[in-house]
Amino acid sequence: MDREIQDLEANDTWILTTLPPGKKTIGSKWVYKIKLNPDGSIERFKARLVAKGYNQIQGEFGFNQSSHDHCLFIKHNTSSFMALLVYVDDVLITGSHSDDIHSLKVYLDGLFTIKDLGFAKYFLGLEIARSETGTYINQRKYILDILTDIGLTNCKPYSTPLPLGLKLTGDAGELLSDPATYRRLIGHLLYLNFTRPDITFAVQQLSQFVNSPRKSHWDAAVHVVRYLKDTPSNGHFFPAHSHDSITTYSDVDWGSCLDTRRSITGYCIFLGNALISWKTKKQNTISRSSAEAEYRALSATVCELQWISYIAKDLHLPVALPITLWCDNQTAIHITKNPVFHERTKHLDIDCHLVRNKFKEGFVILKHIPSREQVADLFTKSLGITAFQSLLSKLGLRDFLRCPT
Repeated sequence: MDREIQDLEANDTWILTTLPPGKKTIGSKWVYKIKLNPDGSIERFKARLVAKGYNQIQGEFGFNQSSHDHCLFIKHNTSSFMALLVYVDDVLITGSHSDDIHSLKVYLDGLFTIKDLGFAKYFLGLEIARSETGTYINQRKYILDILTDIGLTNCKPYSTPLPLGLKLTGDAGELLSDPATYRRLIGHLLYLNFTRPDITFAVQQLSQFVNSPRKSHWDAAVHVVRYLKDTPSNGHFFPAHSHDSITTYSDVDWGSCLDTRRSITGYCIFLGNALISWKTKKQNTISRSSAEAEYRALSATVCELQWISYIAKDLHLPVALPITLWCDNQTAIHITKNPVFHERTKHLDIDCHLVRNKFKEGFVILKHIPSREQVADLFTKSLGITAFQSLLSKLGLRDFLRCPT
């Protein structure tokens, strides 16, 4: 039993925070000023962690800095694994052996003077709960603070982030007298995207109007907050035991922006049953057909998949190839598989070759899915209650109050 507890602790995540010279204490809280220089913060860790081999006498730990995420440091050998993630002056540590983690904490404390906050439970607004079945992450307290900030604690909740078919434009309605309130609210909602993919499309739409927000934009933002009132404890659950296959859904809403007629790209990526990446983004250029818009979305999705494969390799996680990429546009799939179609797509030549090359290499395989089952629809348009709830159930979000902890 003691060994099982030790293994559980070894694989948990620890939070450390560095304390610069001249720190002051008030009760149990540390109060200090820090120069916001992420590059410098990373470099000081890198200089003391990245070394060939391990030599504790000389103060060197054999970590490697990820070339794909410079905040990530990894140490791996045949008997152990450790990963360290740096955010300004806060550090997350995880590993396979508790003794190695303890040695690293002692080493860092000698270099920087750190405060060990123990197992990760609350980090940068993220609430973390862990059990033998998996890890759960949400932002319940952050959502409740938003409701309090704008006075909607006792409001009537809504069932969807936006009304069905809502289209926002930059010149509809009167300008807000206090745009700073709108901008602050959008900033809060953008940070919620870490754990709430169900509001990603709504936030992308609202963030376009922070320069000159209008009453219609504010009403839509309040609608999002009232939706969050109904689901404050929803969040991600990452099961401890799951298969390692990656599944991806890519979709586009062609010419949906009324101001620019650009299309909206949306995708979501699953590792096993866990959602690990998602995005809603307006395309940079106007697409002349739905197939062209779909192909640009596929290109963006493949780029994200390539980056995830690099991170997985850094973490020594196996990635089963080819990765299944579900698309609801038959023409885009034919363009990938049939080079004759390239004559009709010279104006998106780079996107064509990127996706097709990854298909030929066996990195991805494109498959057709009916539009009604396209999970990425959540990231490209506002849906009705029935369609929204049906697709939302496939994202794997769970309510913290009913999640095992």
